[in-house]
Amino acid sequence: MLQRQLLRYLLSLAVLTIFLLHTLDVLPLQFLKQMENVAYDLRVRITMPETLDPRIVIVDLDEKSLAKIGRWPWGRQHVARLVDYLFNYYQISVLGFDIVFAEPDESSGLKILDKLLQNELKENTLFKLLFAKIRPTLENDKIFASHLKDRAVILGYYFRSEAMSGSTSSGMLPEPILTLDEFEKSNIPFYEAREFGANLPDLQKAALNAGFFDSPAVGEDGVFRSAPLIQKYQKGLYQSLSLGIIRALLGDPPLTFGIVSTTDNPLETDYGLEWVGVGDYKIPVNEQAAVLVPYRGKQGSFPYVSAVDILEKKAPLTLLKDTIVLVGTSAPGLMDLRTTPVQSVYPGVEVHANIISGILDGKIHQKPGYSLGVDLLTLLFVGLTMTFLLPHLAPAWTTYVTVLFLFFLSWINLLFWKEFYLVITYSTPIILIFMMFLLHMSYGFFVESRGKRQLSRMFGQYIPSELVDEMNQSGKDFSIGGESREMSVLFSDVRGFTTISEGLNPEELTNLMNGFLTPMTHIIHAHRGTIDKYMGDAIMAFWGAPLDDPTHARNAVLAGLAMIDGHL
Repeated sequence: MLQRQLLRYLLSLAVLTIFLLHTLDVLPLQFLKQMENVAYDLRVRITMPETLDPRIVIVDLDEKSLAKIGRWPWGRQHVARLVDYLFNYYQISVLGFDIVFAEPDESSGLKILDKLLQNELKENTLFKLLFAKIRPTLENDKIFASHLKDRAVILGYYFRSEAMSGSTSSGMLPEPILTLDEFEKSNIPFYEAREFGANLPDLQKAALNAGFFDSPAVGEDGVFRSAPLIQKYQKGLYQSLSLGIIRALLGDPPLTFGIVSTTDNPLETDYGLEWVGVGDYKIPVNEQAAVLVPYRGKQGSFPYVSAVDILEKKAPLTLLKDTIVLVGTSAPGLMDLRTTPVQSVYPGVEVHANIISGILDGKIHQKPGYSLGVDLLTLLFVGLTMTFLLPHLAPAWTTYVTVLFLFFLSWINLLFWKEFYLVITYSTPIILIFMMFLLHMSYGFFVESRGKRQLSRMFGQYIPSELVDEMNQSGKDFSIGGESREMSVLFSDVRGFTTISEGLNPEELTNLMNGFLTPMTHIIHAHRGTIDKYMGDAIMAFWGAPLDDPTHARNAVLAGLAMIDGHL
């Protein structure tokens, strides 16, 4: 018995060790990572509020607008008018662009006129005078820049984490929010960019600020679960679009950082980042300054207004007054659609809106540094408890205990998720529970039941099934070999059987014997007896073997009395 349980202990501990090594990232298992992503996405979907946030409005470069104004990019005069109407007519608070103005606007024909002035018409005095007069009205980028000046406008741009073959950075980056000198002792592993695609210098200088809208934190499966608030490029740190909009809304306060030491050795300089502070808001982030996107719901969690309705002043004033406005697109042709936990096709601009909304509400989930310790303790508790408990339980109780563990862990995990906005690993301990359950159930079926079947084949026709179960559970070895032991033996015989049998035909005699021997056998078995043999009308049975029975004499006498009475 001890050897059999020891094997189950060792197998269980081996499974637990694999799960612990995975959690410590010593032996990462891709399947468990994928299942954790599935569990995370499921929790997002079942707990998202699915309410509309009117504080953030998305001005959509949708199919309707593209059909009426023309394909993107539009002439800067249209975008300048859009900015004017949003601030002057609709009186919005902050405007963010989830697009980049990387190329000059040449739709006015200024480049052609400049070429004529330098060549064919360079001697034409009248042309020179007229061109000098109208030139300011044709410089669309400068006109657009003048409409950005002195307004709370945050432009968008993008970083690339890897330099692409034949590509170079373009445009002008904003000033970094901080330099690396303030973090040189912290070793915080910010996402590092190699190239960028930014806005034209005139536009960048005129805008209040800018923020990147790319997300190198996208999962291996291409799902947008998190996005960095800060990226590193060369010697500077740069803010994301959503962080830039929050800062603009609050009057551009400086950032603060929640940095904690990850080592107890004062001589070492390993630090971790827990939150980014802006004004009174503390935004929980991971060690790379990435925030988990707090999705409110599927597409449409924020009011959408067609860009052409702004240009034609058809949008309701009450919808936009004092709001944060993001200019982006839901048109498939403009390629700003993302895969998210809540929807497989989701506008990228609404990802930024969700982050801004979550920051304002203070409802962003976090996975703090101590979550690794929680994960390890959970696995140890589950693994060790089931390792040393399940081998002693019957299959039904094993099932009950497993269901209890599943329910308890699910309830605790969801409690932390909903009430404390803490992300605790869910799928790994759940899969461990299933693995332990399958291990012990299959071991019981394929190994222990095999032993029981062997005992049944050896003793089943002689002893009751209850004793076979006890023999199997005892873990001892049984054989049909001889052994010296004190036992009780019972002999029974039918009085006058010869006379009775002479008066019956064979069929009647067979029915008589079956009607007699069957209940007698049941009586013997009910009193823990073992049938040795049937001898015509006689039965020989014994007590005290193959299992030890300290009360074998009493059980034998009680069985004999019951046989005389003819009932159990």
